[in-house]
Amino acid sequence: MNQDINLSQQEGNEQREKVGRRGLFLIYTGDGKGKTTASLGVTLRAVGRGMKVEYLQYIKSPKRSYGEALAMKKLGVELKQLGIGFTWTKTPEEHREALRRAWEITKEKLSDPSIDLLVLDELNNALAITSFPIDDVLPLSEIVEAIRNRPSSMHLVVTGRSARKELIELADLVSTIEATKHYYNDGIDAVKGLEF
Repeated sequence: MNQDINLSQQEGNEQREKVGRRGLFLIYTGDGKGKTTASLGVTLRAVGRGMKVEYLQYIKSPKRSYGEALAMKKLGVELKQLGIGFTWTKTPEEHREALRRAWEITKEKLSDPSIDLLVLDELNNALAITSFPIDDVLPLSEIVEAIRNRPSSMHLVVTGRSARKELIELADLVSTIEATKHYYNDGIDAVKGLEF
């Protein structure tokens, strides 16, 4: 009985905290390694504080195994891999369809007041595609509007290289990760547990 009362009080406190919270918009961008890793660190903190987190990946495909997807499952965080891999691995139409579906899912998530933290991993990468047209399936003006109109308590994290200036202007925090040195340059391929 006392445990039920304590849980009810805790839920009430969390709801009051959420009502008074201003949701922040964070961007991790740049050519260096660690953008997704930074978003995973924010996710870990939010989960530790009992927040509801949703994590969407724009480029990575569910057909490959990634360490972050395995870890998020263990933590009880919904991570959806909405992409189909690198742009050169499929046809432009296949990628365009995946991006269109990803944006439809994202719009739903951006309007869901129950989400405390929404991560849009690799959205910047998707918006930077130039090898085929994306403006009609991933319209920047619509993205900006949806971010502006998200629930006021929702924190948002966007990652990926080449962040668009329109998103940078909206963000509360922009961290640019620079590539000073990388073992790829020494011929070391992607390392399990470090890259995937």
